Amino acid sequence: MAGDSFPTQLIGGGGEFNAAGLRNFVESIKFQACGVSYAIVAIMGPQSSGKSTLLNHLFCTNFREMDAFKGRNQTTKGIWIAKAVGIEPLTIVMDLEGTDGRERGEDDTTFEKQSALFALAVADIVLINMWCHDIGREQAANRPLLKTVFQVMMRLFSPRKTTLLFVIRDKTKTPFEYLEPILREDIQKIWETVSKPQAYKDTPLSEFFNVQVTALSSYEEKEEKFKEEVTQLKQLFFYSISPGGLAGDRRGVVPASGFSFSAEQIWRIIKENKDLDLPAHKVMVATVRCEEIADEKFISLASDKDWLALEQAVQNGAIAGFGKSISSILKKYLSEYDVETIYFEEDVRKAKRQYLESKALQLLHPSYITMLGHLRTNAFESFKTQLEKLVVRGEGFAASVRTCQHSSMLEFDRGCSDAAIEQANWDTSKVHEKLHRDIEAHASLVRSEKLSEVVAEYEKRLSAALTEPLESLFEAGGADTWASIRNLLKRENDIAASAFSSAIAGFELDQKTVDKMVQNLKEYGIQLVERKSREEAAKILIRMKDRFATVFNHDEDSMPRVWTGKEDIKAITKEARRECLKLLSTVAVIRLDNRKDSVENALFSALMDRTDIIDSQKTGIGISRDVLASSKWEEVPPEKTLITPHQCKALWKQFKAETEYTIAQAISAQEACKRGSNWLPPPWAIVAMIILGSNEFMLILRNPLYLLVLFVTFLLVKAIWVQIDIPGLFRNGAFTGLIALSTRFFPTVMNILNRVAAEDRPPQQLASQSFRNRKKQSESESSSIPDLSASSVSTESCLKYSSDDSPQIRNRRAKHIEERGIAR
Repeated sequence: MAGDSFPTQLIGGGGEFNAAGLRNFVESIKFQACGVSYAIVAIMGPQSSGKSTLLNHLFCTNFREMDAFKGRNQTTKGIWIAKAVGIEPLTIVMDLEGTDGRERGEDDTTFEKQSALFALAVADIVLINMWCHDIGREQAANRPLLKTVFQVMMRLFSPRKTTLLFVIRDKTKTPFEYLEPILREDIQKIWETVSKPQAYKDTPLSEFFNVQVTALSSYEEKEEKFKEEVTQLKQLFFYSISPGGLAGDRRGVVPASGFSFSAEQIWRIIKENKDLDLPAHKVMVATVRCEEIADEKFISLASDKDWLALEQAVQNGAIAGFGKSISSILKKYLSEYDVETIYFEEDVRKAKRQYLESKALQLLHPSYITMLGHLRTNAFESFKTQLEKLVVRGEGFAASVRTCQHSSMLEFDRGCSDAAIEQANWDTSKVHEKLHRDIEAHASLVRSEKLSEVVAEYEKRLSAALTEPLESLFEAGGADTWASIRNLLKRENDIAASAFSSAIAGFELDQKTVDKMVQNLKEYGIQLVERKSREEAAKILIRMKDRFATVFNHDEDSMPRVWTGKEDIKAITKEARRECLKLLSTVAVIRLDNRKDSVENALFSALMDRTDIIDSQKTGIGISRDVLASSKWEEVPPEKTLITPHQCKALWKQFKAETEYTIAQAISAQEACKRGSNWLPPPWAIVAMIILGSNEFMLILRNPLYLLVLFVTFLLVKAIWVQIDIPGLFRNGAFTGLIALSTRFFPTVMNILNRVAAEDRPPQQLASQSFRNRKKQSESESSSIPDLSASSVSTESCLKYSSDDSPQIRNRRAKHIEERGIAR
């Protein structure tokens, strides 16, 4: 920040006033726009007492400080000014040459008095730097100097109230409370002994000066404490011109636009108190004549044909040997000036030669700047061309930039050497820096474009790697869907991040930037998952209906259900709806952070029967019966919500309405099947048979022979019943049962009679007969197969009700068949 203080020597060690430097300083700090909102602070004190060091720490200036390793000698010569950095309002700091310096001698105190008087006349605040151990001493405390200054100030200028801030340096163990009264007493004594005009004879010191005292620790021995105390002292200078501020009375303050002229006039009045020698007549003549000759040579140079040709040519492009040609022309006119002024005063002649050379260089400078502009443009275009070639060849971007930049800057430096003018010492650093900035800007632009291409490529790859798996996972809709999505996202993000880091390694970016870009790529993956989640949530109703059809119309083995009358349609419906509700809870919120939520419990508690409520005690989450009346889920941020509770309730209502027909069709098919499989007569017919057959039953009981025949007939019928499996035949209807019975009845009776007859035969005959019986039975069974096939066709009316197989059903069935094949 010290570079912003613009330190400038206002008055040289010989008393010369630097008007040009002051003008440059005022323009650099934009002082004229301040009006009267500014303050001026000056410091004076003994030589090598740390005045410049104090100002640099107090106002962040850049005054030259004494090097203790080179001895204690004069550092500041004359008066220097600078802008205080970070102080409001704008504050100008003046660093005065130290008093009691051995360089000026003991008797030459004129400049010390003049500079002190100038500081008191111009500054609002004057810091008096003094050593702690010098308090009470006649010379070290600047008592004679202050006395003289007080006298001259009242005689030359209108009195103004100035703040005198005495800074006691290297304070000792003596308490500050004891030092301050002694110092104030010495200042009062000086004021009382000063000769004053009659109008101010009885005026107290407080009318002209606001005296304040502070103390600081040693900078060399207690540097950190010194800095802390300076920081505290710095607070006094903020808004110092405000009422009650440190600057004191602001009566008669000069506006900022007139400060330069006012300061110059004040110094002139101060200097007039000392006799000055006027220039000799010879010097005056030399001055006038040398100036006339210099003006003539400048006019000749401005109209020189060679110069005009070069000036015109340089507008169209760079010229080889530009510096050599210009130097030759300028050298010609300077030599003519030397010949014509050889007999004039040497000092004046040299001064006017410098004047001529300065004006000539000012005339040549625009063309020189134009030449540098062409060189810069050529070097910049060369950089762009070379960089494009290297990047196309696949070279590392950062290495290519360095190579091309070095080549272009070397080309520019060679051009500057060729364009350099011998008599000028112009600095090309600004153009050099401009070229460097242009190269850096272009490299940054190309870097951004290439990085954007790499980022777009890897975002495309990541999108391709995530899209189809995400669709499959959402289509499956299992309990571990989000766990699988998180694993998939982490895996693909890690793969993409690793490949992306390798791809941008040639750019040699700092680790922080690389980490940020990798994180952005991962964030893109997360955003892609969230976007796909919202797409799936938009078609959740279709997914739920497909899931219901799959679970309702297929058993655990993925086989189509046959509604035979034994199935529990209510339980199957509840199971199918449970699966659909799980699918709805899966898509309701985004769960990429693996945070527990109560969405599934809330849906089951509100939309399923009480017997289907998930035990909330196991999960430790309490569910409110009115949770679906809300527009947001508990413990779920709004940005993570895909389907609100209210929307879930509406979707479930629509889902149930659209699946009612499927359930009704299944119930109808089951009832039709039951009616077709009822082969027994109705109960009223059985009762009629019992009543009407009572006489036959009594006849059988009176004749035991009938009972024996009935018993044998029962055994035969029982055997035929078991062998043929009559209930199984009539399970598919009476008609199909009668057809099957007619084909199996005769072979079964024959087989039973053969077994009874074979009981009295030898074993060998029995075995052969048994073989023949089994062979005949198998033939008879095979002959009955077409009849069974025909009978199965007639039962399609009660086999099953199902919708066309969806792709999910076919995939599930194929997977089940494959698993059964592996198991076998």
